[in-house]
Amino acid sequence: MTQFTRRILFVLFFLSGFCGLLYQVIWTRMAFASFGIIIPVLSVVLSIFMLGLSIGAWAGGWLIGPLQKKSGLSAIFFYGLMELFIGVGAFAVPKLFGLGEEILLSAGQMDSFRYLLFSAVALGLSIFPWCLFMGTTFPFMMAFVRTQDARITDSFSYLYLANVLGAMSGTFLTAIVLVEVLGFRHTLFVAAFANFTVAVTSGALAWRHRRALEPILSEAGIAAPLLMQSEPPVSQRRLIKWILFSTGFSAMAMEVVWARAFTPMLKTQVYSFAMILFTYLGATFLGSVLYRRDLRRNHVRSVAELASVLAIATFLPIVLNDVQFLWSNAFLANYATSAIIVLSSICPLCMVLGYLTPSLIDEGALGDPAGAGKAYAVNVLGCILGPLFASYVLLPWLGERHGLILLALPFLVFYFFVAKSLPTSYRFGVGLISVVLLFWSMFYTVDFAGRFSREAEGAEIRRDYAASVISAGEGRSKQLLVNGVGMTSLVPATKFMAHLPLVLHTGKPESALIICFGMGTTFRSALSWNVETTAVELVPSVKDAFGFYYANAARVLSNPKGHIIVDDGRRYLKRTQEKFDVIVIDPPPPVTAAGSSLLYSEEFYELAKQHLKPNGILQAWLPRGEPVTGQAVLRSLRGSFPHVQCFASLGDLGAHLLASMEPITMYAPAELAYTMPINASEDLLEWTASRDLAAYLQEVLSKSIPVKQLLSPDRKIRITDDHPYNEYFLLRSWGLF
Repeated sequence: MTQFTRRILFVLFFLSGFCGLLYQVIWTRMAFASFGIIIPVLSVVLSIFMLGLSIGAWAGGWLIGPLQKKSGLSAIFFYGLMELFIGVGAFAVPKLFGLGEEILLSAGQMDSFRYLLFSAVALGLSIFPWCLFMGTTFPFMMAFVRTQDARITDSFSYLYLANVLGAMSGTFLTAIVLVEVLGFRHTLFVAAFANFTVAVTSGALAWRHRRALEPILSEAGIAAPLLMQSEPPVSQRRLIKWILFSTGFSAMAMEVVWARAFTPMLKTQVYSFAMILFTYLGATFLGSVLYRRDLRRNHVRSVAELASVLAIATFLPIVLNDVQFLWSNAFLANYATSAIIVLSSICPLCMVLGYLTPSLIDEGALGDPAGAGKAYAVNVLGCILGPLFASYVLLPWLGERHGLILLALPFLVFYFFVAKSLPTSYRFGVGLISVVLLFWSMFYTVDFAGRFSREAEGAEIRRDYAASVISAGEGRSKQLLVNGVGMTSLVPATKFMAHLPLVLHTGKPESALIICFGMGTTFRSALSWNVETTAVELVPSVKDAFGFYYANAARVLSNPKGHIIVDDGRRYLKRTQEKFDVIVIDPPPPVTAAGSSLLYSEEFYELAKQHLKPNGILQAWLPRGEPVTGQAVLRSLRGSFPHVQCFASLGDLGAHLLASMEPITMYAPAELAYTMPINASEDLLEWTASRDLAAYLQEVLSKSIPVKQLLSPDRKIRITDDHPYNEYFLLRSWGLF
């Protein structure tokens, strides 16, 4: 095979990897919009993605020989055909998500287990076929390489290197550049164009090299390459598959746990997940580069040597993500410094896996596409089960730190199993260091939840499939944290979220919907009006923590007019037929949080508008932040509602945005105070020394800000489902876009 052809194949597989991760990032975010912004959705996407790769790799390796023989076509023709089908997925998957969402909505309300199960089925049916096509690309391309030169036995690692480099680039450019500039839909178009380009180029190569296929169309031609190499013994092949499965399982489970454990340090979930994935792939790429270098030097590292590094490296993300260590001084507590430390902690582990995986598959397959397909399928099978185990078992039952410790143990066992070939002193030293790190991780490291349980007397930690929830503090200093991010505290603004739209409502309000339960303050305040009040909360443990914040929580929960539903707020609005006098939206902070745009977008406001009764008022809470983001939120709201009022909150924490299809009449504070029920008045004045209700209302009503003054003249500054302006902002913050 010529050097020119090798380079073309490298570029083609680079583009394959680029598109694969682009699809994973975009499809995950679209899945959040359709099925809920929770970790299980992320896990299902990852697992289905890997399931498709696994079955595709196995089936592709098994089918490619007969396909070539019966059709007389080159393997690279079938590779190009798969890329063509993958490109079609860019257009098909969003529509399939929409269809799956409609089917689930038609099923009505269901408990969490049934919803997670059925949404997983809908997700799987939507993305599995395209992931299956992706999985076939490795054995198909390896079969083409074999037709060019049967002596090449390291084709998997060569293609793996190109694929990982492409995946790393796809992750970075998608999260940092493409979505912010183009939006989701046009970013998918970019991937489809790349897939189609690969397909056309592959077709051209198939035509150019059609004569090279003739020698392998006979049984002798197919078998000859296998006779040139001696296969590893059965016991060695079994060991290779066991290692590939266990490393894939632990690595992908760790990735899910890292996504939750590192968020408090890396801040925004969109960029933190992208940074974790980029670092993971970057370190894997470097490991593969080192393997290819050692392969050229004919000095590949042994499994025992690699296992010795894994035994130590697996504990670094636990030890270096220690809150006590990172917050020990101002320099380490700096965002950039802590982010670098946390991300660097996973690099040694990922580098070794990037070296180990292709080396084992090369060793076991010897360039045979069927053998490589089986080995890669075993590795990916571990990658399928790992995220599911992390989401549904480890995180709910053990939490982040203990979950990572449990996932590290197989690497330690693996080291002691294969370390016999290492020098005694080296073996003893590595074993001692790894055991010390194990005990240090178990007894001396502290994660974010552990810090609160130690420092805040009486702090409560709850975990479920969706999040880790911390309730801490005393009196009015109590606070709620979800996955280490502060959600809310006991502040008057959360009371005004309910009282302001209810008191300004024309006529007698009878019902209210609260999206995002939080501490339950807004829910509690709405019930003081004696109206039917429904609260929707995504995280079950947040609802369960209500009693921590209020002594009368049991009495509030027993109110027959109060209803708390565990569901995604947007999904609830799509499936319910009920209409409300007031809808209160309190998206989780910060305003840049992953999925927050789904409660700030034009599409969401159009949906909410359909569930308002005549003279109904929607209250959207906008926390203080970047002014241009507030302009985008306001533009989307103003585009859906003709009448919008804006009031700065008490304490300057943010703004109450009130919207309605009818004019919102502004009465004098004294008149409004007179119309409030006694219980509602007492609730609003609960946290203030003043007993003058009219004066207290005046404090907020006097902070009215003209909407025209806040709107940007640039109408493109808005939030839509396709273009989440608030979530993707790095280029804008750097002044590049």
